[in-house]
Amino acid sequence: MKDRFNAYMDIDVAIEPIESGKLDGLTFSVKDVFAIEGHRNTAGNPDYLRTHQPSNFTAPVITALLKDGAILKGTTHTDELMYSLNGENFHYGTPVNPKAPDHIPGGSSSGSAVAVAGESVDFALGTDTGGSVRVPSSYCGIYGIRPTHGLVDIKGVIPLADSFDTVGWMARSPEILQMVGEVLIEESSEDTSKPFKRLIYPNDAWELVLNDQIGISLEAFLPNLKAVCLEFEEIKLSKEGLGEWTNTFRVLQAMEIWEAHKEWIEKEHPTFGPGIKDRFEWASTLKKDEHKHKFYFREKISEYMVQVLGEDGILVIPTAPGIAPIKNLPSDELEEYRSRAMKLTCIAGLAGLPQVTLPVGEYHGKPVGLSLIANRNKDLQLLQFVNELSK
Repeated sequence: MKDRFNAYMDIDVAIEPIESGKLDGLTFSVKDVFAIEGHRNTAGNPDYLRTHQPSNFTAPVITALLKDGAILKGTTHTDELMYSLNGENFHYGTPVNPKAPDHIPGGSSSGSAVAVAGESVDFALGTDTGGSVRVPSSYCGIYGIRPTHGLVDIKGVIPLADSFDTVGWMARSPEILQMVGEVLIEESSEDTSKPFKRLIYPNDAWELVLNDQIGISLEAFLPNLKAVCLEFEEIKLSKEGLGEWTNTFRVLQAMEIWEAHKEWIEKEHPTFGPGIKDRFEWASTLKKDEHKHKFYFREKISEYMVQVLGEDGILVIPTAPGIAPIKNLPSDELEEYRSRAMKLTCIAGLAGLPQVTLPVGEYHGKPVGLSLIANRNKDLQLLQFVNELSK
């Protein structure tokens, strides 16, 4: 297997299936944050690689896929310590976006998205805390899912922010996306037999799209959704403003990130690239006592989203504000775009909801995704819904 798009951290990592199952013959790669017995993770940073030992076990999600017939091929690039949405790595370079080579691939699951979009493997595992599966899936024109928080086993995955971290995956087809979900998600106690009847269109989320042409391209898919949902509701999702939601997400996430990596950073003084360095420095200044109200606000948002979606609601939003930004943008422009994107990604993140992105839009020939968000533990129902839309 050739690494045509610089997707891989270690292309030689390979594990054959343990047993036979529904994933027979399918190949997959994993972001270099998943434990693989005998393998040392980089987490996108050479100092992390230098200061950590090889794992003595393999992450359960990888084992589950191997037990169902899948073949592991390679570990993929990630942004440093998973703390970015861009996919540009100061130390290891930037994977090439197969659908837009002059544009960034998105991160932090950049290599996994590129491996799938570039057809090196059938699907790939990533992690999604603040959008790290959804955003690169959108930029690279593939399907991707961030599952309900806590639903998929995250043991053996380097943490970023525990109360937001999820294991997600990407594929070029909704069929494979669903098949992987059926392996990784245990049947929940909730009734998933009820169909989605209400399509909810939040105007304030759609206002974040960068221009009318992108919005028109994404909205062209709405008739497909309206054809299977009985009701269509336009709402303003956030009375406080999605900027306030994003600020809450960023602060709570950053405090958890610093808590997770403080000891290692203060001991090893690792070298971080631009942007990542600044975020860690900012995270180190935050104090829980000064942000108690944000914990309460998060709970309010979470309860509100559960009510909005109910048993049969599905929220439709742009996955990202537009196509992938061009490579080597000035850092302030890239940060502004990242902040706008997080106003969209924080919706599912704050409430721990499942979100699937579909590659249905484009602008100047470059892909942009449309997302569907359902209530907690509706993941398998959502994956089936997306799969049936394509038939």
